[in-house]
Amino acid sequence: MDPQKMSYEAGQAQGQVQAQTEEKANNLMDMASNAAQSAKETMQEAGQQVMATAQGAADAVKNATGMNKN
Repeated sequence: MDPQKMSYEAGQAQGQVQAQTEEKANNLMDMASNAAQSAKETMQEAGQQVMATAQGAADAVKNATGMNKN
């Protein structure tokens, strides 16, 4: 095989490997981004539940002590 052709084919192979590596890196970045978004949404929901529970507890105390003005 002539050296010029070997060099060309080696360059082609290197380009393919680099493209595959970049694609895998992009996929990993997408997965990490999706995981971060999911965690954010989960934490927001948990925060809302805590706030609702605290409000319910505060209302229960107000009702029990006659301080509820409703």
